[in-house]
Parts: sequence; C-alpha cells; structure tokens
Amino acid sequence: MIQIKLPEEEIAGVPLKNHMLLAAGILGTTGASLKRMLALGAGGVVTKSIGPNPIPGHHGPALIPVDCGLINAMGLPNPSKDFVEEISPLKGEPVVVSIFGGTPAEFGEVASWFSNAAAFELNLSCPHAEGYGAAIGVDPRIVQECTEIVKTYNKPVWVKLTPNVTDIKMIGKAAEKGGADALVAINTVKAMRISTELCRPVLGNVFGGLSGKAVFPIAVRSVYDLYEAVGIPIIGCGGITTADNVVEMMMAGASSVEIGSAIYDSVNVFSEIAADLYAEDGIPAEEIVGCAHV
Repeated sequence: MIQIKLPEEEIAGVPLKNHMLLAAGILGTTGASLKRMLALGAGGVVTKSIGPNPIPGHHGPALIPVDCGLINAMGLPNPSKDFVEEISPLKGEPVVVSIFGGTPAEFGEVASWFSNAAAFELNLSCPHAEGYGAAIGVDPRIVQECTEIVKTYNKPVWVKLTPNVTDIKMIGKAAEKGGADALVAINTVKAMRISTELCRPVLGNVFGGLSGKAVFPIAVRSVYDLYEAVGIPIIGCGGITTADNVVEMMMAGASSVEIGSAIYDSVNVFSEIAADLYAEDGIPAEEIVGCAHV
C-alpha cells in the first residue's frame, strides 16, 4: 500500500498534525473529549455543531447500529454560547468549530462567539434537524450567503455538504463563490429502519442519517465530483476505517479526511490508521491527491 508523509504545511488554513480529523458530532461535546481525541492521534478535531440557541435534541432512540454503519437522529443537541467556555482551554490547538443556524445572520452570530477557533465548519448538511442543516443547505444562494457572512470573521471556513441532493457540485460551487476555504464531503445519508415487531419506526425521530462503511462509496464519488468542479481543498468524510480508505479518498481528490463512526468500534482508530499510513520515506500526500482523475 502507498504510504505518505505527515503534512508539512497547513491544510485548508489549519495546521493539522496529520491528515485525519475527528468528524463533528463524535466525542466533540466537551473540551475534555476533544483533548482526549487529540492525544489519541487525531490530527485535528471538529466540535459538536453549535447553534444560536440551546437545543435538547430528539427523544430516543437516537442512535442505532445497522449492517456496516450507524443511523443517528440526534437533532443537533448543543449548549449554544456556553460552549465557548467549554473549549477555551484548547486555545492554540487545531480545533475546528462546527456551527449551524437557520439563516445567514444566525451563522454569523454564532461565528462571532468563537475568536479562538482554528476554523469554522458550516453544518449545512444535517438531514434530521428541521429548519437547519440540509433543510437550507440544498439552496445554493443560502449556502453562498452563509459562507460569505462567516468569512467576514477572517478565519478559514469549511462548508460541510449534504449528499442528499441532485447535484452536489452545484452546492460546492456556491460555497466556493461565497469564499469557502474548503468543502467537507459528505454528511450522513438520509435513512431509517422499522421494527417489524413493534410495527413502527425504530428512531424516535422516525428517520435519521446513515454513516459508516456503507456510505464510503458515496463519499468517494462525491469527493471525485467536487474535485472536478471546484478549485479549493476538499476534506473527505464518510465511512473511512483504514489507511487504504484514506489513500483512496485522496486519490479521489481529498486533501485530508474526517473520521467519525469508526470510533464506535475503536477509539484508537487514528493511531491505528497512522501506523499503516505514514512512513518517513513516504511520498508527499500532494502527489496522490486527485491522481485518479483522467
């Protein structure tokens, strides 16, 4: 398998310790858990998505394991502005703050709270929060406007895209036009399960988002499409569990990756992948980014 070198420069404006970040929504609700994931080998971390008002989230069941993945319907639970103090001890670390809102103005309000963020990741893609996420992230005009207002805070802006659209390239181009420094692809795929014993949906919210190995091919295709449509870095996200998955995602066009559901099976996934992925005599990652395009 191809092995690569550790990054020597910033990726999408963030000085990552390696090419792998903790994805939003996984062990990202406290400063202590984020610090722990950095200590366990994550090259950077993305926080739980933070919005303009505290939200308790959907009632349970909110997370169920399925073949080759997980389906969750958390409903964007978050403490809102109180999270600023929670992550203040992590100043100087590669902490990307995930934010959401129902309007561009709300995105701007939340961004104004986090002066110590290394970057912002705009959650315009959650499939199970009414009025937020994918509910507005399918509109190119709103995506551009949300990106523009957060960009005024002079920090790198990453825009996380939903795969639940007809043409992800159109949404990616809108984010790029708004000044995005990177695109994150993808968020979860809209899904559900039904209990045949209870004759009702399993999730409390009825439907949720599928993540894990099952969505990896969808993520690879999305990154591949975006690489041909935009000129900014892409962070691949969705079903990554091995070093070979990281290499494949890079060949599709990703400059780095985010890992989430794999932590369900092993909290040491970052160090486990790094052991196979990196070598002192490895090649610069830039040499394989997008090499599968012909």
